Amino acid sequence: MRLPTAGQPVDLDLALPLLRRALELGVNYFDSAFAYSNGQSEAALGKAIQGWPREQLCISTKQGIDSSESVAQWRSNLETQLLRLNTPYIDVYHCHNLSWEQFEAYVAPKGGVLGQARKAQAEGLFRHMAFSCHDTVENMLRLIDTGEFDVVTLQYNLLDRANTQVIAHAHECSMGVVVMGSVGGGRLAMSTEVLQPYLPQGYVLKSTPQIALRFVLSNPAVSVALSGMSSLAQLEENVATASRLEALSPDELRQIDEALNEMKRLADLYCTGCGYCLPCPNGVKIPDMFLLMNYFRLYKVEEFARGRYAWMKGMGQGVAEQCIECGQCETKCPQSIPIPERLREVAETLG
Repeated sequence: MRLPTAGQPVDLDLALPLLRRALELGVNYFDSAFAYSNGQSEAALGKAIQGWPREQLCISTKQGIDSSESVAQWRSNLETQLLRLNTPYIDVYHCHNLSWEQFEAYVAPKGGVLGQARKAQAEGLFRHMAFSCHDTVENMLRLIDTGEFDVVTLQYNLLDRANTQVIAHAHECSMGVVVMGSVGGGRLAMSTEVLQPYLPQGYVLKSTPQIALRFVLSNPAVSVALSGMSSLAQLEENVATASRLEALSPDELRQIDEALNEMKRLADLYCTGCGYCLPCPNGVKIPDMFLLMNYFRLYKVEEFARGRYAWMKGMGQGVAEQCIECGQCETKCPQSIPIPERLREVAETLG
């Protein structure tokens, strides 16, 4: 998903050397999807692995199932993916971004995807059935408890630990646990100077992505930590981090938690995200706007904050500049935040 683009879906002149260097360094789990980079992500991976011993690789990819049309197209899409990847089989095959509602409507019923999947699996087209998920904790636990899946791919990182229970339960059920967003979708690729002032004297933080990856890998229930890498420098740093056999010590985890908690305290002075201000009559996602502002001000991930704002605007997701200053939100805020004034600041800074 993060392969270098240089103005196109995938720049093969940059992506192929990156992927092959990853192979040389010992990376053995590669994660793609039918829709990534207009299908060129899978094709690039297929080119990169040619000539490499297939048994040394674990190829993971995904296919979305969110309509009756996607059920009808499922087998054809799987065959297309095998051609793109230039491989006789896929190791870990996901129902992409699966929700419990989609599972009940399109996967589990007679004539749904599950029957097709078991047939394809029996034919040797893929080895392990998986699902990736952004649903609620409760619904992820329900999906695990169906017993239909060998692997789950979910979000988990230093800033977002909501799925800790899901990870533990999946591990107890002998499932593989693949973590996406290990570096927080870019949020944890912040300057070390941001966290350093909050850490104890003498503790030197070399790299925030390094700490983020070590945090994920320190969880014994985690099988794989995913990280989208678009440069050789990112690849080399991540491999060096993952090659460290020791987990974060309890003392290191405590120090990092204290630093992040202090940053959260400062963020809460701006907005706690309680949501009492909602709904906005003009559709502004007020807590989301203030969260992006915290990323910009506190975590210093300015490019991420501006990019996320632009994406939300393009998707019609209620950005700050839609505020008409009616004042309804301000009367409901338990912190008495001057919300319209703050939204003007967000629009001027990020918009």
